Amino acid sequence: MPRIVSVWLEHWPVTRLRRARARPCPTGASSARADGGREDGTQQDRAQQDRAQQDGTQDDGAHGDGPLVVAAMEANGLRLVAVDAAARALGLEPGETLARAPARIGTPVAVHPADPEADEAALHRLCLWAKRYTPVVAPYGPAEGADGFFLDIAGASHLFGGEAQLLADLARRLCAGAIPARIALADTPACAFALARHGGGGLVAPGCNGEALQALPVSALRLDPGTAQALARLGLRRIGDLAAAPRAPLARRFGETLLLRLDQALGRRPEPLVSAEDPRDFEALRGFLEPIGQPETIVATATGLMERLAPRLEAAGLGARALRLSLTRVDGVVRTLDLGMSLPSRCPVQLARLLTLRLDRLGPALDAGFGFETVGLAVTATGTIAARQGTLVETPAEGGGAEHLGDALRQRLGRRMMRLGFRASHLPERADLVEPWRADRPTPAGRSDPASRPRLQPRPLVLLSRGEAAEDVIALAPDGPPHRFRWRRRLHRVAHADGPERIADEWWRAPGPLRDYYVVEDEAGRRLWVYREGFPTMETPARWFVHGLFA
Repeated sequence: MPRIVSVWLEHWPVTRLRRARARPCPTGASSARADGGREDGTQQDRAQQDRAQQDGTQDDGAHGDGPLVVAAMEANGLRLVAVDAAARALGLEPGETLARAPARIGTPVAVHPADPEADEAALHRLCLWAKRYTPVVAPYGPAEGADGFFLDIAGASHLFGGEAQLLADLARRLCAGAIPARIALADTPACAFALARHGGGGLVAPGCNGEALQALPVSALRLDPGTAQALARLGLRRIGDLAAAPRAPLARRFGETLLLRLDQALGRRPEPLVSAEDPRDFEALRGFLEPIGQPETIVATATGLMERLAPRLEAAGLGARALRLSLTRVDGVVRTLDLGMSLPSRCPVQLARLLTLRLDRLGPALDAGFGFETVGLAVTATGTIAARQGTLVETPAEGGGAEHLGDALRQRLGRRMMRLGFRASHLPERADLVEPWRADRPTPAGRSDPASRPRLQPRPLVLLSRGEAAEDVIALAPDGPPHRFRWRRRLHRVAHADGPERIADEWWRAPGPLRDYYVVEDEAGRRLWVYREGFPTMETPARWFVHGLFA
């Protein structure tokens, strides 16, 4: 049985306007986080503002606490569309003309023009944020006033400890985000809407819609004002009175719409909800009557799903950088496989190749059980694919061969796949490193082009991880190269030396001793890279180290 939550955002245009004009509210924004975490200082404010703009719960309230109204131009002038609590306390109500308001109340009022498109966009963002509770979240339509949304929480309330706990959490987060709301839960959208807007909200037990609607006015059924007034003249002011009246005369006089609204509220006719969708979501799903389990079938299914997503990605000018394949077994267990690509791609063939390699590596570890009944593919990270102009005789390649090779090897090796990395440092032992291969970390710019590299002195073929101390060093001059030294219990007599090359720490790091490097060749023809650390004094002799070996 459906269980529908209706969230009425009272005075939504005013709320949206206040939230759009104020500084981010740290309390509200942090409360809207899924993990409840905290950050510090200015970085906290920026992070909260970014999160709140994405999930629709940023407190954008206008500066100042004066009365604020929203007005729209109509045939006979400006008419109030929404008012805040301060303006309502002065006696202003939606629907009256703006010309009469200042003269009657004698208090300055901030007037802002209505912006239905901005209201709708903000409501859509709020609906996407509310999907933290359930996948089905639908905004109010024009008949409901476009100032709230529905949630179908059937099968989801237990994740929050029950229906009451879910409603309490939703109300708390909206309140923390400075969004006044009235919330109701019932079996049907119409009943929940009526209770939220006209009954003060609350939770209706399953199967008790009729009792909950008895005392509510007929206008709660989303009827036009003319129909509600005509029913009142007939003495049918409450929904209970309307439900007890003969249906045939009502249908003849008021048409089918009246009975449709009544039946939808009582659960006699369905009222499907159209869930709000994020245009940035790229997901595809396929179910099977007969479970599948063979790797070839899984690859073929995933390829077909990618073919469905490719046109949408192309229309957005995007490609997939990371994909998640979800395989749901017949017993409800979900197996997920994450695939990453070095370059954005929307090529189904490339996905098939990578997935085949991954499934080969997993083998029996995939554990299909009695088979998978649902296969889903979601793009979890995207990147821009620049449009390219081809020619009549050739087709430009979508990506580089090195990146595709890296993607393929990573499916076989997993986290064991490493790569050489580079770090901006003058010190030789810090300049190069070995790091895990990552699809989102391309080769550093400039390293592949020898002409773009800085011109350096010769570097050794073997670089030691750190300099090894040389002993019994004799230098003919305090600031000159060594004449003789002992390293690894072997005495080296220097026949030739080039240098020095001075290398020091970067200016932003804690200053360390200066190094003067020399390329020395001993009498046996061995070439070593040695350096003197610091400046020698009468009290402190120079310290020498061997840092590398040449061929």
